Amino acid sequence: MKRPSLAVNIAGIHLKNPVMPASGTFGYGEEYAPYLDLERIGAIVTKGLSLRPKAGNPTPRIAETISGMLNAIGLQNVGIDDFIKFKLPFLREVNTPVIVNFFGNTLDEYGEVAARLADLPEVAGLELNISCPNVKQGGIVFGTDPKAAAEVVSLVRSRSKKPLIVKLTPNVTDITVIARAVEEAGADALCCINTITGMAVDIKTRKARLANKTGGLSGPAIRPIAVRMVHQVVQAVKIPVIGVGGIVRPADALEFLIVGASAVQVGTANFVDPAAMLSIIEGIEQFCIEEGIGDIGELIGSLQL
Repeated sequence: MKRPSLAVNIAGIHLKNPVMPASGTFGYGEEYAPYLDLERIGAIVTKGLSLRPKAGNPTPRIAETISGMLNAIGLQNVGIDDFIKFKLPFLREVNTPVIVNFFGNTLDEYGEVAARLADLPEVAGLELNISCPNVKQGGIVFGTDPKAAAEVVSLVRSRSKKPLIVKLTPNVTDITVIARAVEEAGADALCCINTITGMAVDIKTRKARLANKTGGLSGPAIRPIAVRMVHQVVQAVKIPVIGVGGIVRPADALEFLIVGASAVQVGTANFVDPAAMLSIIEGIEQFCIEEGIGDIGELIGSLQL
């Protein structure tokens, strides 16, 4: 049997395979270049960018948990200006689509960053992080309120014509309500899920293990929740969905594809094994060969109910 086609299309972005890193776990791409061939993964997803540089939260800001980790990095990043000046030149030379994750604490900040990225030919698409508090609206997280989520997506859509992926927070009662709201507001694709809010305590000091007290839980512990939410969102919208949450092995990625995700993102596993994505891609290909699947599209959404 000839090698199966793993190529997928996400909102007009052609990926050679459906595997990419999750934002915040892969730096700006260049940091991982010594450990894997960046041209073998489907896309490069940058860590989140803001209008101005951000130092992030005080330490400690990472804590290991059973089957996962808590992080409260606080979206530390170099800011849009330094990204364009110092990070983009490297990415320009890599033959892999670049998706830039970005965020803001006000609508104006979201709009300004989107506009700055709109005309950069090296940027294939935008990933909008709506898991941030709106500082002008009492700290409500954009992504937990359908109206606020739709408002920020609509604004970003008006400032950029690039493919727009919206990353959804799982910290809501019904993720499909948010998914439909952002689809109607102009999202081209969805990414779910972001981390789940958690907390860990040092029983000796009786203090929180993170300086921020709470953080985002990621890793294998959240995968069944992520698979369930991706399945729900796929049923609720017509646009492509990217699945993310606890993918470590090829079988983990295949679960997401079978429930309907068009692509997947690998996050925490990159910290354990910098080349994790390559083994996952190879495992997906091998599975397709064993199952007689000639095109990955035959697998996507093939869940039997």
